[in-house]
Amino acid sequence: MKNNPIIPYILIMAFGIGLIFFMSLEGAGNKEEIAAGHGEEATEEGATASEGAGGEELVSSCIGCHGGDLTGGMGPKIAGLDAEHIVDVLANGIEGSPMTPGLKTGSEAEAIAEYISSLE
Repeated sequence: MKNNPIIPYILIMAFGIGLIFFMSLEGAGNKEEIAAGHGEEATEEGATASEGAGGEELVSSCIGCHGGDLTGGMGPKIAGLDAEHIVDVLANGIEGSPMTPGLKTGSEAEAIAEYISSLE
């Protein structure tokens, strides 16, 4: 009787699928613990919120368009702009640009505006 050379590959595949299934269940059961481990708070819906993050940390989402030092890139220079203007743009957006309404609101928008307006 000959040994079928494909059997070890089938066994490895079955083991891999089982391991992926087990790890998915384990991760779903520990989502609050995992979120806490990344410095984020889990909300009731299971999403995460970056509460208490400062403007310097939150401005990382601006770097892609406005450059690493916020002096311009694909988007215009924003370093040193008026804080009220920045909050307005983050909340209401700019028509015809990637700055869509509601990008950041409330305390996050104010923290970003305070940080950006303090730059030169």
